[in-house]
Amino acid sequence: MRAVRMTAPGVLEHTEVPTPEAGPGEVLLRVGAVGACHSDLHILDAPAGVFPIPMTLGHEVAGTVDTVGAGVDGWSPGDRAAVYGIIGCGRCRACLRGDENRCRVTPVGGVGLSRDGGLAEYVVVPASRLLPVGDMDLTQAAPLTDAGLTPYHAVELARPRLRPGTTCVVIGIGGLGHMGVQILLATTAVRIVAVDTSPAALDLASRLGAHHVVQAGPDAVERIRELVGPPPDGADVVLDFVGAQATLDTGRQVVATGGQLLLVGLAGGTLPVRPVADEPPPVPMETGVVVPFWGTRAELHEVIALARDGRLHADVQTFPLAEAPQAYEALRRGDVHGRAVIVP
Repeated sequence: MRAVRMTAPGVLEHTEVPTPEAGPGEVLLRVGAVGACHSDLHILDAPAGVFPIPMTLGHEVAGTVDTVGAGVDGWSPGDRAAVYGIIGCGRCRACLRGDENRCRVTPVGGVGLSRDGGLAEYVVVPASRLLPVGDMDLTQAAPLTDAGLTPYHAVELARPRLRPGTTCVVIGIGGLGHMGVQILLATTAVRIVAVDTSPAALDLASRLGAHHVVQAGPDAVERIRELVGPPPDGADVVLDFVGAQATLDTGRQVVATGGQLLLVGLAGGTLPVRPVADEPPPVPMETGVVVPFWGTRAELHEVIALARDGRLHADVQTFPLAEAPQAYEALRRGDVHGRAVIVP
C-alpha cells in the first residue's frame, strides 16, 4: 500500500509498504481522511530517538472498517469511524478514570505518535480507539479527533470560569482555534474576542460568530483592553492556540485577576510566573495556568455529537496523499486557514 513515512528526522517520503493485518483486539481501517497538525511538524523537527523511525505520521484519522481481528465485538466491515489517537497504559489511576491523555506510565504516544498513523491507505488501530461517525463526511470526521477534541477539552477545563456574560479571548484562529470559537458558541454564553495576525483568519472568526476580532500586533493588548476593561479586570479566560512568546505576552497582559490562561499551542514561548507583588504583575494574582493536552474518549464522543448536530464544522483544505509533504510545507508557512486534510 501507499504510505507517507518519516524516514529520518525532518524527512517525509512516499513509500510502498505491506498492508498491515489486524491482530487480536485490533481493526484494519481503510483510511478516508487524515488531518495535518502542527504537532506533526514538532514530530518531524524532533531529534533522532524521540519518535520511532521509520514511522507513518497522521494522528487525526477517520475511515471505514475493512477487517476486524480476533476478539473484536461491535465493529463490522463497512462501519465508519473516527480514531481516538491516544494509547495509554490502561492501568494507572488516570487511565482507569478515562483520562488517558494524563497517563502516568506511558509517555505521550499512540496512533501516528509511537506507532504507524493514518498517512497511508490502511492503518491498524486497537478497536477500543474507534468511535462511530455514521454517515458524516470523513474529511469532517478526521479533524474532530484533535482539532475538535483539543479545544473542547480546553473549554471543559475552563468551564467553571466560562459563565454566561463572561469574556473569553481566543488567540490563533487556525486549525484548533476556529473549532474553539464554534465550541464556545455551542456550549457557553460567553463573549468571544478572536485574535490572529491574519485578516483571513479574523474574517473566518467573524463568520463563525465571534463577537469581536482583534489583529495581533503591537497595539493588540490595548485594543483588547478597550473591550475587557483595565486591570484588575480583564478576560475571564484566555485560550492561546499558538503558544509563541508574543501570544503568551498578550494573554498574560489581558487576563483578569482570578482568570485562567490555557496554553494549548506548542510554539515554544515562555510564560513568566513569579510570586511577586510587581505592578503590573507578570501574571495577575489568583490566575490559573493550564497546559491542556488532547482530551478523553468521552469528550471525543461529545465532539462528534456536536458535529452531527450541525454545530461544529471544520473549515478544511484538502490535499491528495501524493501531496502530503506540500500540505505540511503550507502548514509550516502559515498558508493553511482552518485545517489541512489529506485524502488517500
